[in-house]
Parts: sequence; structure tokens; C-alpha cells
Amino acid sequence: MLHRDAKPSVPKLRTALPGPAARRLIESDHQYTSPSYTRVYPLAVRRGLGCIIEDVDGNRFLDFTAGIAVCATGHCHPRVVEAIQRQSSQLLHMSGSDFYYGPLHDLAKKLAQIAPGTGPKRVFLTNSGAEAVEAAFKLARYHTGRQHVIAFYGAFHGRTMGALSLTGSKAVQRGGFAPFVPGVTHVDYPNCFRCTLAQPERACCLDSLNQIETIFRRTVPPDQVAAIFVEPIQGEGGYIVPPPEFHPQLKALAERHGILYVADEVQTGMGRTGKMFAVEHWGVKPDILCLAKGIASGMPLGAIVARSEVMDWPRGSHGSTFGGNPVSCAAALETIALLEEGLIDNAAHVGDDLVQRLMHLWPRHPSIGQVRGKGLMIGVELVRDRHTKEPAPDLRDAVVQACFHKGLLLLGCGPSAVRFSPPLVVTAEEVQTAVDIFEGALGEVASAAASATATNASKAK
Repeated sequence: MLHRDAKPSVPKLRTALPGPAARRLIESDHQYTSPSYTRVYPLAVRRGLGCIIEDVDGNRFLDFTAGIAVCATGHCHPRVVEAIQRQSSQLLHMSGSDFYYGPLHDLAKKLAQIAPGTGPKRVFLTNSGAEAVEAAFKLARYHTGRQHVIAFYGAFHGRTMGALSLTGSKAVQRGGFAPFVPGVTHVDYPNCFRCTLAQPERACCLDSLNQIETIFRRTVPPDQVAAIFVEPIQGEGGYIVPPPEFHPQLKALAERHGILYVADEVQTGMGRTGKMFAVEHWGVKPDILCLAKGIASGMPLGAIVARSEVMDWPRGSHGSTFGGNPVSCAAALETIALLEEGLIDNAAHVGDDLVQRLMHLWPRHPSIGQVRGKGLMIGVELVRDRHTKEPAPDLRDAVVQACFHKGLLLLGCGPSAVRFSPPLVVTAEEVQTAVDIFEGALGEVASAAASATATNASKAK
């Protein structure tokens, strides 16, 4: 049993993984659920608390995934649970597209107040990040009267057709689903670690901007481009932090041509990077802001926030039966309160500590190519060779699996990065535990790989 007043020891593994109850659930699950799901390891969850996940066999894990950066306030934060229970006893649903109710109004007002930028803003609420991106896509086209959109390679914006058309992360996500929404052009996202220009850091930033200018000259005039969709920090693409000039220059380029700058903060927003919104690190004010994941601590909710003059679509042009559900809105309001009361600061301070502890592993582990990130959105890029920077996806996958079997939940991102995205309630003690487990797993996997290589070389002789 997980108790809030006495913190359980974590990790604590009672069985081999998966345990007997987990195996039964997983075997049955495979008969009935879609094969498209991307289950990473055999984890069958029963409950969670803070940074702790307990599986159906009673094994306890330290969760550094936060449900893919969703549970910002930790699993089942008592104040969020109380807000959900209170609201669910009063009103479960009354479609906000057609009627009025307090939680939707209160959340829209709060988001309009805290979103970057001055002047009046309006909010549209959805059920998910993909829906938020779809809404932003439609709004950008309607407001500008233009059809074309620019997005970035490595970006992940969702799996619905409009969002998928913007996504440039993995071929498997798009394979077999064409034709996509027309009018989307992709360019490179600046990645200083993998910049091939052999120039100062800003070169990759300028190259990405130059690619957009080339598009304007050769294929799509800028007066036909409605919006540029960009993640402040690429998420699924590898937790890539762009050089500091990138976002200000991208926003300036957009403004010169009357193009909307749309910030997809589905993964980076709601305190994850040590600020409420990641664009605040660069002082950029988006025309449209897309939110989801951490906004409601696990309840289904997304949003777009736009300048009032941009959100000018007419009555009935867009709606959602369940978007802005009153229970989800109540959870979001309590989540934002907790973020403002200290969890954003905790993300900044504990995130700095996590980066430093990961950097200390560098001298001992040559497979670590780079540690990067902001706040509690941190990626560790694993490589076969530091000089060539050749990605090591097999090594990364093996390390993630080894961490799972040691009681630490991590996920990969990009070609060969490991992402660290714990709940924002994580403590320095939990960070140290996670880093110790990660180092142990990395050492074991690297040693096994070196031994296998040596054995194969010996056999070849």
C-alpha cells in the first residue's frame, strides 16, 4: 500500500519482471488492444504516488517519465485529486461548445492571463495535444487566408491527420497514411551537437532560417504561408535545445512576412523547463500557443491560446464535445496553482542538479555524447564514438531496458537519446537514486557490448 505520510522506499522489486500478475494482464491485453501501441517494456501499472509507480505485482519503480511528461504535479497529487473529486460530485459534463460553466471560464481566463505576451487573448480547449495542434492549424489558415505551413524535421505534433502532416519525427508514424494535408514543408531544426557546418554554434541556427528563406524564393512565396509550427525544445526528436538566437530570429522572420508563429508547448509547457512556458527562456511571444500533457496532471485536456485578433474564426466554425470538460478544468486550475506555488522553481533548481549529476558521469562513460536540456526536460545522447558522434540506438534501448529491471522508468527519444522527465515534485534524493541506477545500467550494458565485440573479433581471427 502506498501511503502519503510515510514515503515508501523506491525502487523495491519483489518479483522478476514482469511478475506473474503482470504477465497475465499483458497476455490478455495483447488479444484486445491495438498493435499500434508502443509499449516499451512490460510494465503493468496499478497505482502511483508522486514519483512512485507500483505495478500489479507490488513492484515499486522510480518514475522519470511522468506518464510521458504529463503528471507535472506527480501521480495523484492530493490537491489535484481533491479538486477532481469535488468537481465530479457537482458536474461531470455539459459541453462547453454549447453551454457555459464556471471551470471552463475560470481556466480560459487563467491561461489568457499567464500566456506570454501583452494584450487580450482568447482560449480554445481541447482533449489532447494533437487536437490543440489541429485547432491551431485550422485557425492559422482561417485568420491569414493562406494555405501553406512550415514545420521542422524531428518535430512531433501528433498523430491525427493535420498534426501528422506537420510531424517529421519517424517514418513509421507516417508510413501508409498518405496523402497528408497538403501545403506543409519541412526544414531542419537546429541541432548544435550534430551540426555539420563546422562553424560556431549559431551556424546551424542560421542554416535552418536560410532554408526557410530558400523556400520563399524557390517554391512557396511567403505571402502564401499561414504559419510556422515549432517546438521550443524538440521533444520526440531528441530533447534538442536550439541555440539562443534561433527562436527570436525565427519569430522576427515570421513577423516580416505576416506569418503566424505557433509554439507547440504540448511537452515543454506547464513548468517542465523551469518556466511556465519554454518560449519564456528566449523572450518570444507566440501568436498561437498549443498546450496539453502537464496542463491537468493526467486528466485529458489541451488548449490553444491566441491573441484575440488572431482567434477571429466565426461562431460554429470549430468546437469540441468534450474539450474543456469541467473535471479536467478543475484539475488544470489546481495544477497551475501548484506550479505557481513552487513546482516551477523546483523544476529549475532540481533540474540544474540533475544536469550536473549527469555531467559528472561524462569522464567515466565515453558513450555519453551530450547532456542537454532545461529544467526537468533533459536528454542524454548516447553515441558509439564521441569523435564521430555516431548514434547508438541499440545501446540506448538496452540501457532503458536495464534501468527498468533495476526499478527506474525512463524512455528514449530521437535516434539515441534517453529522456529524463520526472514529475516536477521530484527531490534531490530521488535524482541521485535515478542517476546511480542509470550509471549502473549504462556501465553494465557498455561492458557487455564491449565483451561481445571482443569475442566476435576473436572468432573472426
